Amino acid sequence: MSYYQPSLTAEYDEDSPGGDFDFFSNLVTKWEAAARLPGDSTRQVVVRSGVVLGRGGGAIGHMLLPFRLGLGGPIGSGQQFFPWIHIGDLAGILAHALEASHVQGVLNGVSPASTTTNAEFAQALGTALGRPAFIPLPSTVVQAVFGRERAIMLLEGQKVVPRRTLATGYQYSFPELGAALKEIIA
Repeated sequence: MSYYQPSLTAEYDEDSPGGDFDFFSNLVTKWEAAARLPGDSTRQVVVRSGVVLGRGGGAIGHMLLPFRLGLGGPIGSGQQFFPWIHIGDLAGILAHALEASHVQGVLNGVSPASTTTNAEFAQALGTALGRPAFIPLPSTVVQAVFGRERAIMLLEGQKVVPRRTLATGYQYSFPELGAALKEIIA
């Protein structure tokens, strides 16, 4: 969720400003502008997704080995928010946007459990795997491996809420992290 500015205190919904503070936020702004159709005759929906969790790869695919070995834990301080969504719910939001004619504008494709921190996510993943999850990945290592720009996405988070997504009537299949992780690693 690179559109909104990283913060340990701010809460962002679909109407919150963003998109102009670093490389990735500018990239998201440009993508959204490029996708915008001229005029008002066509209903348009933009889904800004958080970290997508699903089987067979993605974010979880990179995390599973260290966690299975008992070497997992929070990234950096672990206090940064970690906006996530189960892949089934992201697909569900997209289908809902296609099928429900009242849906338009920006939707935040994140779980309603938006207060999840990176440390809480690490603990939940460890629990789902039946493994400890207390070994932190230091910020300096993250920056060395991923570079400064990409490291920011891992070390700094945002509390993103799907206010409009919920208001459109979308019903989440996996609103809670524990159940989502259990389904993914089962």
